[in-house]
Amino acid sequence: MKDRLVRTATEMLATRPRESLSVRALANAAGTATAAVYTLFGSKDALIGEVRAAAISGLFQELSEVPATADPLTDIHTLAVRYRRWALGHRHLYMVLFGGVQSFDPSGPVGSDDPVRPLLDAIRRGLATSALAGDPTAIALSFWVTLHGIVTLELAGALDSTIADHTFNSAVHATLRGWTTPDVFQLLRRMDSAPMP
Repeated sequence: MKDRLVRTATEMLATRPRESLSVRALANAAGTATAAVYTLFGSKDALIGEVRAAAISGLFQELSEVPATADPLTDIHTLAVRYRRWALGHRHLYMVLFGGVQSFDPSGPVGSDDPVRPLLDAIRRGLATSALAGDPTAIALSFWVTLHGIVTLELAGALDSTIADHTFNSAVHATLRGWTTPDVFQLLRRMDSAPMP
C-alpha cells in the first residue's frame, strides 16, 4: 500500500497542480482510505517528501553509476546521456523533481546524494587537468539548463526522437566547448570537423 500511494502521488503531482492534491483524492485514486495516508506517512506533506526523495535518489543512482575516467570531458558527456535516459524512463519522477512542483535552488548547498554531485566532480576534474576553465557551479548550471530545456521539450512531445537526438548531441557538445580551455577547444574543433572513419 505504501508503494502504491507513492506511485499514485507521483503521477498526480506530475500531472496536476500541487494544491489540487488532497488526501481524499489521493486515497481514492490509490483505492484506499484517507487513514492509510496518515498511518503510513503521517501527513500529505510527508508523502510528497517521500515522492521527492524517491526522485532524487533515482537520479543520483543513475548518475553515480557513471565511472570516473581519465577523460573528464567524456565523463561529462556520459553524465548528460544518463540524465536524459533517466528522465525519459521516469517521466513522472522527473516532473515532480523539476516540473515546478518542488522548488529548485541551483545555488543551494550540494548534499552527499545530490544528483548534481557527479557532474560537479567531473567538472572539478576537468578544471584540475586544465581541460575546462571557469567556476564549477556556473559550468554545472549551464549544463543543467541545457539538459533540462531539451529534456522538458522532449517530454512534452515538442521534439520527435530524431530531432531530439540531434539537438541533444549538438547542444551538449556546444556547451562543453564553451567551457573548454583554448587548447582543448581547438582540439575539439578539429575532431568535430574531421571526416568520420
